[in-house]
Amino acid sequence: CCTDGLMRSLFNNQLNMVDLNKLNTTHTNIPKIKEGRLSAQFWAAYVPCDTQYKDAVRQTLEQIDVIHRMCHEYPEVFKFAASSQDILDAFEQNKTASLIGVEGGHSIDSSLGTLRTMYQLGVRYLTITHSCNTPWADNWLVDTGSEPEMHGGLSEFGKQVIWEMNRIGMLIDLSHVSEKVMNQVLDISKAPIIFSHSSAYSVCNHKRNVPDDVLMRVKEKRGIVMVNFYNDYVTCSPTANISDVADHFDHIKKVAGSSIIGFGGDYDGVTRVPEGLGDVSKYPDLVAELLRRKWSEDEIRDALGRNLLRVFSEVRDHLNGTKPDDIPIPLKEVQNPCRTDFGYQDKSSSTSYHSLLYHSFKLKLFHVCSCLL
Repeated sequence: CCTDGLMRSLFNNQLNMVDLNKLNTTHTNIPKIKEGRLSAQFWAAYVPCDTQYKDAVRQTLEQIDVIHRMCHEYPEVFKFAASSQDILDAFEQNKTASLIGVEGGHSIDSSLGTLRTMYQLGVRYLTITHSCNTPWADNWLVDTGSEPEMHGGLSEFGKQVIWEMNRIGMLIDLSHVSEKVMNQVLDISKAPIIFSHSSAYSVCNHKRNVPDDVLMRVKEKRGIVMVNFYNDYVTCSPTANISDVADHFDHIKKVAGSSIIGFGGDYDGVTRVPEGLGDVSKYPDLVAELLRRKWSEDEIRDALGRNLLRVFSEVRDHLNGTKPDDIPIPLKEVQNPCRTDFGYQDKSSSTSYHSLLYHSFKLKLFHVCSCLL
């Protein structure tokens, strides 16, 4: 998993301004991808939590657009992929399969229609929250006490999101969510789930990591935990090394077996990475460390990709012929100055709110979101 958010922060998504063969200020570029022998890559279409209730959907669509444009600009290197077969095809063509994940439920603006549209655009996983609560799910900071619990895990609409993701065949990513959300999703999801970039809580007691009891439930659900390389989640300190990362692989294997393990990385999404894993070119060095620790070639092949291919296929197996869920989130759960109420029948609370705004300012400036002030 790598984030494409740096394309916005460094170049404002002006892909024509940068040569990915020569870009040297990031963990990821084309030479590093080739040296790291990456056969498949999830690009995270990430936008910050500050965009929630504002322009999160627009910004997310722009990040999705960047990923598609990147594949078009470098067709000899990247092949856009939306299925396990696409990944295998890219491998046969000696290209890097490029998949899209949306990192943060705030990106769908509490809309099942937006979720489905992003799937049609090629998004294949959604991280249920980033480091902020949404109107329908609690994030990991709730478990630290630094943010209030809002929903007791998932709200009723949050459960609708999970079921709709099952229905359309989208991977449910539980990195960044609270422990209650982890367990509630494992209770109700009909398909395997993923942690796209989380490590083992017993090795590093950080709330972004996965507790042992949840690891066991992931195994029962036939899901996957893709190990994060961020120092703070590896050693719970600013420094780490390649051996420390391998400790997480060993622990997860010991608790739940090698069938649930993957490589999460989080390159270009974090500020500190372990010594020996400075960029995506270093993946083979981690493989060598696991071999040194007596991992079998089969176990390593599973962790490198076969586990994810299995999960991808099994999520698709849960597709069914039921109709799309078109029941919207209750208006009272998403009411804010930047959201209109068109379509809702009960507008009593929102009408009085907007009426108050109008009579206070005597100006028709409702297109200017007061939440931006």
